[in-house]
Amino acid sequence: MGKKKILVTGGTGYIGSHTAVELINEGFDVIIVDNLSNSSADSLDGVEKITGTRPEFEKFDLCDKAKVIDFFNKHGDIEAIIHFAASKAVGESVDKPLLYYQNNLNSLINLLEVMNAKPSISLVFSSSCTVYGQPEKLPVTEDAPIQKATSPYGNTKQIAEEIIQETIAANPSMKAIALRYFNPIGAHATALIGELPIGVPQNLVPFVTQTAIGLRNELKVFGNDYNTPDGSCIRDYIHVVDLAKAHVVAIKRLIESKNKRNFELFNLGTGRGVSVLELLNAFEKSTGVKVNYKIVERRPGDIEQVWADTKFANDELGWKAQSTLDETILSAWNWEKHYRNK
Repeated sequence: MGKKKILVTGGTGYIGSHTAVELINEGFDVIIVDNLSNSSADSLDGVEKITGTRPEFEKFDLCDKAKVIDFFNKHGDIEAIIHFAASKAVGESVDKPLLYYQNNLNSLINLLEVMNAKPSISLVFSSSCTVYGQPEKLPVTEDAPIQKATSPYGNTKQIAEEIIQETIAANPSMKAIALRYFNPIGAHATALIGELPIGVPQNLVPFVTQTAIGLRNELKVFGNDYNTPDGSCIRDYIHVVDLAKAHVVAIKRLIESKNKRNFELFNLGTGRGVSVLELLNAFEKSTGVKVNYKIVERRPGDIEQVWADTKFANDELGWKAQSTLDETILSAWNWEKHYRNK
């Protein structure tokens, strides 16, 4: 038996590249598809330096149905797909909803059509805690009611999960796992890959590190009047390598048919809520670098507080986030310094 081939869509991106590393380390054959709209093929160099293996790479847009069909005709031996490819900025999705619906849903539908014709291919879907909106109870479990999404981005994740579930209900020989991430941060311990947004960062930690290194003048903290201990929003920040390892566990579960149902959902977080101001203090403490920040008005689409109940993923997948907040933040800072000083 040769190595099992896994397609990683959006695999040159932040979470995708870290997951490619973990898959290669576990003996999988990785092929990446990405349109490079918010990432760089340079991340393949980092993956190769870390693992000694360069993943196969094809550049095209998964919204192009003809190209998706051609790709699968050429690569008939793909066992499973990890689908990361999607636009992912909450604020941008409020400004450009149609872009988000078009990009995030059409790409998924094209992949599911291929799977429908070839149900031996299973799917790990990159979902998000945004599907919970502002939960009534914290920490949030997988059984929490899905609230109305507070952004088009969040809504695309809700709709995507429904599309997958309904497609599988109509074709029970298909199977998928949706992983609802909380807030991935940090970088690989080698500092050879990390989060590298194109243009102005939409996520907190790259904005923190870019401000600390002098690339940005100041960091905006959106709101200090939330009903939280220090008034800033609370999130569950998880190390990207811990997150990547969960994808490998999910892939093995599907390939080895250990899934209990054809469609399964798991929260991926640390189980601990950390406020924006708390994270800034932790950054300054672990790096010794001060960050110039300013409190500004709340941002549309942001929810007040959310963190995960991770018991189901811990028990059922045998997976648990391992890294401390300080370790995670330090890895992000090491990556920033390494990247800027190349």
